[in-house]
Amino acid sequence: MKIVVCIKQVPNTDTVKIDPKTNNLVRSNVEGIINSFDRNAIEAALQLKQQAGGEVVLLSMGPESYISSLRDGLAMGADAAILLSSRKFGGADTLATGYTLAKAITKIGNVDLILFGRQSVDADTGQVGPIVAEDLQLPQITFAESVELQNNNQLIGHRLLDSVVQEVKVQLPAVVTVRSEMNQPRYETPLNIQKSFEKEITIWSENELAVDPTQIGQPGSPTIVKRIYSPDKLVAKLKCFLVMQRVPFLRYYQN
Repeated sequence: MKIVVCIKQVPNTDTVKIDPKTNNLVRSNVEGIINSFDRNAIEAALQLKQQAGGEVVLLSMGPESYISSLRDGLAMGADAAILLSSRKFGGADTLATGYTLAKAITKIGNVDLILFGRQSVDADTGQVGPIVAEDLQLPQITFAESVELQNNNQLIGHRLLDSVVQEVKVQLPAVVTVRSEMNQPRYETPLNIQKSFEKEITIWSENELAVDPTQIGQPGSPTIVKRIYSPDKLVAKLKCFLVMQRVPFLRYYQN
């Protein structure tokens, strides 16, 4: 099997700054780590590789500083990594990001399975995986808490929803978004960290991909953020507490 795991680097902090002109997160000079759900996706890929053989390829989009997160994924056991890096990709929303990743997956070729974390912990949309599935016209399983390979060409996934677990069977190739309940990501051993620096990380720009320039980066992003602000921390903590206690919030607080 050839498995592609799409990963995102997110800020390693709960204190982020917003660019007042673009309303985008300021990611420069902020330490980045692999999105936690994406680590579950990498672990799922490695377990499937152990079962069926093949290779695991990591794919990410961002500046060259994202190489550090790709190295971490390689240290977990992935075989190769590709970074999509160009100023032309900057400012992409989920639609443009999904389009660019889909073009890269097409270029990789002969991909059997594409894995994503269920969502990123910074933007928290959960949209990119389904967008890639639609762009590639592939079946998809979202919010998967488990996957099982059958006959090397079918995948059975169990979707953990609010109150039910739904079983879905798809024909490969397919796209799956992974929940944290699926597994416990493995630690990076010193030996595997050393080996990760022996593995090549390929960098592609728009020149290596058959992309429409009007569908990448800012030109391909119809999302408009009109206003963004930091929530009141006290109110946010109260909301979280009441949700954890299953107490209707509006009964106790009116904004």
